[in-house]
Order: sequence, then structure tokens, then C-alpha cells
Amino acid sequence: MRFQRISLQHFKPYADADLDLRDGVTVIHGLNGSGKSSLLEACFFALYGARALDETLDDVVTTGEDEAEVTLSFVHEGGTYRIERRLRRSGERMQTATCTLTGPDVEIDGATDVREFVANLLRMDAEAFVNCAYVRQGEVNKLINATPTQRQDTIDDLLQLGKLEEYRERAGRARLGVGDVLNRKRELLSDRESRIETKEEAGLHERLNDLETELSTVDDEIERFEENRNRAEETLTDAKEILGDYEETKSEIESLESDIAELEETIESDESTREDLRDEIVETREAIDELDATLDDVVAETALEGGASGLDADALSSRRDALDAEESSVREELQQARQRQTMLSNQAEKLRERAEELESRASEARDRAADAESSAEDAEARAENRASERDEVESEITSIRERFDEAPVDPGSAAAHRDSIQSDLDDVRDELADARAELQTVRDRLEEAESLRQAGKCPECGQPVDGSPHVDAIGEHEARISELQSGRDDLQEQRDVLESDLETAASLTEAETRLANLEERRSLLDESVVDAESNAEERRAEASSHREDAAEFEDEAEEKRDAAETQADAAAEATERVADLEAELERIDAARDRLNRVEALRERIADTESEIDRLRERRETIADRNDERREYLREKRDRRDELAAQIDESRIQTARENKREAESYLDDVEAKLRELRERRDELQNKIGGVNGEIAQLESLREDRDEIRERVERLESLHEEVSTLESTYGDLRAELRRRNVETLERMLNETFELVYGNDAYSRIRLDDEYDLTVFQKDGTALEPEQLSGGERALFNLSLRCAIYRLLAEGIEGSAPMPPLILDEPTVFLDSGHVSRLVGLVEEMRSLGVKQILIVSHDDELVAAADDLVTVEKDPTSNRSSVDRVGEASLAAVTAESDD
Repeated sequence: MRFQRISLQHFKPYADADLDLRDGVTVIHGLNGSGKSSLLEACFFALYGARALDETLDDVVTTGEDEAEVTLSFVHEGGTYRIERRLRRSGERMQTATCTLTGPDVEIDGATDVREFVANLLRMDAEAFVNCAYVRQGEVNKLINATPTQRQDTIDDLLQLGKLEEYRERAGRARLGVGDVLNRKRELLSDRESRIETKEEAGLHERLNDLETELSTVDDEIERFEENRNRAEETLTDAKEILGDYEETKSEIESLESDIAELEETIESDESTREDLRDEIVETREAIDELDATLDDVVAETALEGGASGLDADALSSRRDALDAEESSVREELQQARQRQTMLSNQAEKLRERAEELESRASEARDRAADAESSAEDAEARAENRASERDEVESEITSIRERFDEAPVDPGSAAAHRDSIQSDLDDVRDELADARAELQTVRDRLEEAESLRQAGKCPECGQPVDGSPHVDAIGEHEARISELQSGRDDLQEQRDVLESDLETAASLTEAETRLANLEERRSLLDESVVDAESNAEERRAEASSHREDAAEFEDEAEEKRDAAETQADAAAEATERVADLEAELERIDAARDRLNRVEALRERIADTESEIDRLRERRETIADRNDERREYLREKRDRRDELAAQIDESRIQTARENKREAESYLDDVEAKLRELRERRDELQNKIGGVNGEIAQLESLREDRDEIRERVERLESLHEEVSTLESTYGDLRAELRRRNVETLERMLNETFELVYGNDAYSRIRLDDEYDLTVFQKDGTALEPEQLSGGERALFNLSLRCAIYRLLAEGIEGSAPMPPLILDEPTVFLDSGHVSRLVGLVEEMRSLGVKQILIVSHDDELVAAADDLVTVEKDPTSNRSSVDRVGEASLAAVTAESDD
């Protein structure tokens, strides 16, 4: 990640500042208090908001201003992002008006969402950013003064080792969850084993054997009674068969007699039908003669050669083919004519519709022009109203300012003048109260003295007045009263004057407030007048444009209507041609109908001839069928006589007695069988219940086996999750150990670079992140025992080593932010500052893309690729930034080296 550009308006001491931040080492140089650190705080504020600076929004806005803006552009993983934060005062508080972030395929709105997006994008929140890359002013010793646990938590969070602890805790929760399930399954397994034991003790198989033995006995009884019933049923069946045969024979005889009578009747009926058919043949022949006459007339209408006598199928076919050919030609031409008619009609209709649409658009354009004109008039009226209102406000402002011309103070000082008069009035009122109290006291003393004198005693001491040295005390009291009354009167007069002045000052204060409100109102009215006049001009231009559009639409609509009329005339001509062709088709259809009628008459004559043949065949068929019926009648009479001779009355009587006895036995045996079957059903139900319990037992055993297998799998899973939990813990410890080793190595390399001398040999960082410095003689020192400059260099070395560790650990997936050092030389002497320059050079050689240093120390200029100076105007108390050119930078660097 690299900063590209920071732009400020009314941020802390900056009224307006714009600075490009380039790659390499940028030193922001200036005197203490000039506003150098505020540039970096603005970058940090843009990323994470005011809470990241431990300040409120009011604190970051320039004093006396109601709005502020910070814009930061930065590059991250090849993408360019831009954050813009605008602040505006609302009432007594400063609030975020807008906060937006734009980047590759992303647009975020809202301070909270922007802060969360930045934290996810950089994989670090504000605290992690400070701990990793931003050494803020006054915090150079932060990590040294931190406890080992605090250092461990800080570095673990930066290296995202906290994720492993989170995973370990998840695995622990999973282990507890699996343990709960395992315990429930064990309880369920115990329940299944208990239920299986109970059922096994019930002797289910012995009960089943007893029930099946009894069931076999009942089945034998049922079988014996069923055999007897079957024999009775056979006897009953035989008797029913004999009686049935008897009934069938009687029924057949009756049926034969009915058939004989029916045949005799049918023969007689058919003979009558033959006579009717003979009469129908005569009538049909007469109909043929009439059809022949009609055919001659129709043939004459068809203009066929040869007349009806010479007419044959070929002539009709030839005539029909000629009509078909003529119809085909006419229909083809008719289809073309109809298509042309449809096409022309559609074109005319579409042209009319287009003309109507254009007229509608012209009307809409005129309406829009009218609306725009009306809006312009409204805007002009609004501008006039606002201008009139502004003139009224201007008049009142002039009146108030004229009032201040005669006042003892100018606008802006009325409140202070009122407060001063109020203070003077309070003082005078206090003095007046004291004077009145003292006057009352003296009056009381005078009254007491006069009373004593009247009593013959000294008013001073109460002794007899004869020879008293204080007989003149009454005169003194009277003189004091006169003096106090005069002072009281002066104070009362002064109070009255101040009260009058206070009323005037209060009125001036109200006028001052009213003047400020009126001036603000005048400014708003000026803006409103300009906006209304601009709006009126825009709306009049818009109305003119709409009127031009309406004229164009109307001209085009007229063209479309003319074209529509032309196409409509052509369509009318096509319609007339269609009517002519349809009339020709009707003529062809009439000729074809006459041919069809000729063919129909010929077919009816042929059908009638066939009908005569059919009637003759039918008469012959009826004669043959009557001969067959007479033979069949003779056979039925013979069969009737034969059946009547076969009936045996004694055998029929015996069969009736056997049937009655068999039915009586069957009624009795059914009751016994029902009783036996009920017992069998009862036994079968009991057997079914026992079998069900046996099945339940088997199901319980299967369920027990499945639960046992599930318990074994859960036990294995519980062991695996426990192993996973410990693995995450071990992995975190191992990664921490490796990071500690790497960090210790980098810390010693960096410390050796910036503080190589004979005093110290190495630095130890143990697994608990406890730091120890060893002298050359092996003496161990706590970092707090180092001098101020040594501690500062030690902490800078630690921060740079952490930065290197993070950069090398996650290079390519999350590029590190710039390394930012804010006033790192605060605790350093000149010798240590030169070593800090060496540390900066080393970090740049290790591949740190962007290093930002804020310092008032001239020695750090030597490390700069880019030098930015900050100055504060003592008059306006506003800061400004300026980039030093390359030539100037080289001169400054050379001067610093000297």
C-alpha cells in the first residue's frame, strides 16, 4: 500500500493544502508547532475516522470554521482507491456530511462502512496500523513500556495468530458438542440394553410355542367340521342340480312354445313384407323416369356437347379440369391483389398512426414548452420576490447599522459592552446598598444619642453629660448623615444612568444578533435570486427548444398524412380488382355447381337402379328365410315333445327332501365354525403380538448395534477433535516460536545497524515476548535501564523489525502500508540522530516502498528523497506546505552534511 495524494480544507491548522506523496523517503520538515504531524493525522483520519486519533470531529476542524474536507488517494495491490470525508457543523456539533470510498469495481458510502472496508482491505484496523507502521509522536517508547503480554497480543494480532486461537476455541467448542452427543448416545445405548434384557426375560419363544400348539388343535377341529359341511354342501348341490335341471327343462319347454308362436308370426309378417317390396319396386321405377327428365334439363344448362344421352365421365372430367385451371389462375391473381390491397392498407394505416404519433409528440412538446415557460415565469416571480425580500432585509440592515453609527460600540462588540455595563451596574448597586445600610446605622446612632441627651446622659458613653468631653457627638452624626445622603443620591443617579445604558446595550445586543441573522438571510436571498434567474433562463431556453421540436413534429406529421392518402387511394384500386376477381370466382363456382348437379343426378339414377336391384334381392332373401324358418319351426315342435317325455316327478320329490336336510345341517355347522374361527383369530392375534414383541426385540438389538457403532464413531471423533484442538494450540505456539526467533534475529540486525558499539552485544526476545539487552560483558539489562536516546533507538529498532517481519511474512497477498515516523528524534541526541538516518536507509534498501518522516531536525534531511516543508503564518495562524525542488534539496542535504 502507498499513499499518493492528500488534500485538506480547514483541517486543523490547514485552510487549504494539497500534497503528492511519492515513493521513497519523504521528510516533512518544519518548526515545532507548525502542523507537520497534522498531515499524517489527516491520512490516518481519512482511513479510519476521528476515533482513530482519539479526537472528536470538532477537534479536527480548523477553529472558527463550520466545514472541513479531507481526500486521500492510495494504491493497494495494483488498484487505486480514493477516500473523501466532508464535515459540516449542524447546530452545536460537527458531523460527517459525506464519507465515500471509490476503487476498482467498488463504491462505499458511509463512515462506518468505509472504515470496515479499509480494515478488511488492509487486513488491519486502526490499532493494528499504529502498532505496525505508524510510530506516532510521543509513542516511540510504547512497545518498550508495554508488558510482555501486551507485546505478545499486539504482535500476535498483527501476524494473525489470533486466528489459530479462534480455531482452537472452535475445536474446543466442537469437542464439547461431540461430548454432549456422545453422552446422550451412551445413555440411549444403556436404555436399549435395558429394554432388550427385559424382553429376553419374558420367555417370548416359549409363549409362542404354546399358542401355536393350541392353534393347531383348533385348526384340526375347524378342518373336521368343514369336511362335514362340504359333504352337506355337495348333497345340497346335487339336489339343487336336479331341481335346477327340472326347472331348466320346464323353462326350455315354455321357451320353445314361445319360439314356435313367434316363428309362426314372423313367417306371416315376412310374407306381407314381400308384397310391400313389390309395390316399392314399381314406385322406384317411376322415380327413375323423373330423374332422367331432370338430367336432360341440367345438361342443357351446362352447354356440354351431345346432350344427356351422349354424356360420359370423360366429358365431365374434362370440363371440371378446365374450370379448375381457370379457378387456379384467378385465385393466384386474387391472392396477389389481396396482398397488394393489405400491404397498401397497412402502409396507409401505419402512416396515419405515425402522423398521429408525431402530432401527439408535437402536442407534448408544446405542453412541455408551456410548462417550461410557466416555470420560467415562476422562477422570475420568485427572483423578484427574493429580490424584494432582499431589499427589505438590506433596508433593515442599513437601519441597524445607522443605529450603531450613533452607538458607543461597533457591531460585534455589543454583547461585551452590555456585559461591561452590567458589571458596573452590579458594582454600583452593591455600593448603593452599603451606603443605605451605613446611613441607616448612623441614623440609628443619632436617634440613640438624642434620646440619651434628653435623658441627661452622654450619647457616647451613657454617663451624665455634665463635664463629658463628647457632648458634640450628635453634631458629628448629623454631618455624617448629610454626607451619606449626598453619596447615596450620587449613587442612585449613577445607578439610573447605568440602568438606562444597560437597556440601550441590551437593545444593541439584540440588534447585533438581528444584524447577523439578517446578513446571513441576505446572503441566502442573493444566492436564491441568482439561482431563480438562472433557472428562468434555462427554462425559457428549454421552452424555445420544445417549440422548435413541436414545429418539426407537425411538419413531419403532415408529410405522413399526405403519404397515407396516396397509399389509401392505391389500396382502393386494389380493392376494386379484388372484387372483380371474386366475382369471376363466383361464376366459376356456379359452373362447377352445375357439373356437380349433373354428376349428382347421374349418381341418384344409378343409386335408384341399384335400389330396385336391392329390393328384388330382398324379396328373394325373405322368401329363402321363410323357407328356413318353416324348417326351424318343425325342429322346435319335435324338441318340445321330446322334453315333455323326459320329466320324472318321483326323482324331483326326493331331490327336494335332500335339499331341505342339507340346508338345516349347514345352518347348525356354521355357528360351530364361527366359534372355532373366533378362537383361532384370538390365538392368531396373541401369536401376532408375541411375534411383534420378538420383532421389537430384534429391532432393539439392531438399534443397539447401530447406537453402539455410533458411540464408537463419536468416541473416535471426540478423540480427533481433541487432537485438532491441541494441534491448533501447538501450531500457534510453534508459529509464535518461529516468529519470535525471526523477530529476534531482525531486531538484533537492526539494533546493530543503528547502535553498533562496544557497550551491547545482543538483544534477547523470549517466547513470552520479554525483552532483555545484554552488555558486552554479559550483564543483562531491562530496556527501561537504557538511556532515553538508547531506549528510543531500541524501540525504533523493534518497530522496524516488526515491520520487516510482517512484510516478509505476507508479501504479495497484503502489501504493507507506508512506514510512518512522527518526530522520532524527540529523545535522541545528535549522535543518535545519525544512526536513525542509517536505520531509514536500511529499511529503504530492504524494499520498503514508502517511508514518511515528520521531524523538525535538520539532520534527517540527508535521508530524504523528497523534502516537504511546513510553515505557519503567525498572523493568520494557518499552516502551508511546500515541496522543495531537487536542486534545493541537494543544497539542503549538502548544508546538512557540512
